Amino acid sequence: MNKRPHIKDYFTRQFIMFFLCSTFAAGVNFGSRILFNIVVSFEVSVVFAYGCGFFTAFVLNKMFVFDEKQGRTRQQLFGFAVVNVFAFVQTMGFSIFFRSMVFPAIGFILFADEIAHLIGVGVPMFTSFLGHKYFSFRR
Repeated sequence: MNKRPHIKDYFTRQFIMFFLCSTFAAGVNFGSRILFNIVVSFEVSVVFAYGCGFFTAFVLNKMFVFDEKQGRTRQQLFGFAVVNVFAFVQTMGFSIFFRSMVFPAIGFILFADEIAHLIGVGVPMFTSFLGHKYFSFRR
């Protein structure tokens, strides 16, 4: 088995399943951010929503993507969390960057929070896949 990341990793059934599961988890993340934002600030709602998306993604990836249904759940959850720390930094950075700098600079205001967050959630999909494949769920 290839132990090093390669561009071919993205042209597999596994990546397609990761993409589908991650898209669903991103929907949970995105939708819950809107609900949380009713009672807390944008930044805090992004944090809370990320947690909802995180647990959804872990369960779906463990069940459908990485064929690691047996044992090692605690170890996998730890690895998943480590990878997601980096993904979270990307999500927050891109969300806030677009909301606070890019969109105001171009006069974009219609659904600016939602679109900024959507960009932030989508960016780490590729880096996270490799992290989960070669770290979180490695055999």
